[in-house]
Amino acid sequence: MRHKHDEHLHQRFIGEQDKVGVKRRLQTAFALNFFFTIIEFIGGAITNSMAILSDAVHDLGDTVAIGSALWFEKIAERERNDRYTYGYRRFSTLGALITSTILVVGSVLILYESIPRLLKPEEVMARGMMWMAVLGIVFNGIAAVRLRGGGASLNNRAVMLHLLEDVLGWVAVLVGSVIIHYTQWYWIDPLLSIGVAVFILSSVIINLKSILRVFLQTSPVGFDKAAMEKEILALENVLALHDTHVWSLDGNFNILSIHLVVPENLSPAGQSEVRAKADKIIKSYEIDHPTIALEFEGDDCVQCD
Repeated sequence: MRHKHDEHLHQRFIGEQDKVGVKRRLQTAFALNFFFTIIEFIGGAITNSMAILSDAVHDLGDTVAIGSALWFEKIAERERNDRYTYGYRRFSTLGALITSTILVVGSVLILYESIPRLLKPEEVMARGMMWMAVLGIVFNGIAAVRLRGGGASLNNRAVMLHLLEDVLGWVAVLVGSVIIHYTQWYWIDPLLSIGVAVFILSSVIINLKSILRVFLQTSPVGFDKAAMEKEILALENVLALHDTHVWSLDGNFNILSIHLVVPENLSPAGQSEVRAKADKIIKSYEIDHPTIALEFEGDDCVQCD
């Protein structure tokens, strides 16, 4: 028992360290994005480049999105109470949903602005674009590297998509500005912007699917319900099972409830043994919080649904 208790404390400590890591990475991403947004506005005004100013507005939206993600991540760390009996973990997922929504809106706006310019190219200041692109890659690249080790948090992944959009966008600006500088092919700039926007939209749709799976309480990805039930049914004194429900609070913390039917004359010690063995099997399937209800053979199940 002492070994299991120490192992639980160790896992809890690692989980707390992961939370601190995610929070620090989000803070770094927010600071870098906010600082560079100011630089973009100044650089856009000096170079008289509408493309840079437009991206500055877009990055300002990113800063707001990362700030909200950081706020929701902080709320998610609160302890559970009588109102939020499972705690605030799902607020982190809500932050991921808001961040992803902002990302979709931003990508659509990029398409809205880029398609007309593809049909009717406008002159841009290629040299100024080059310098701003280099700075953009450096700032957003550092932020992306900081978030890279942030774990599987949906919130963290959503912010990563924002930074990925920014890095790819600035790479496109750098490549486009070099080509434009030597060829004056101004249509390259909107063409690259459209390509980046389409790529980001395809990525964010995948992340939105994961987020919606959490809110719709579908089974966690990879969870093998049939295999788990087969193992439990093989246990001694487990006659049948039903009402297996499994869902995830935030994409990482998984919950399960199940009803097991045992012999009518099974002793309290036998009941405890069934629960302990079933709990061990369930947790081996990456379930963090199992609830096991025992029913006696011949009893009516009043809670079945």
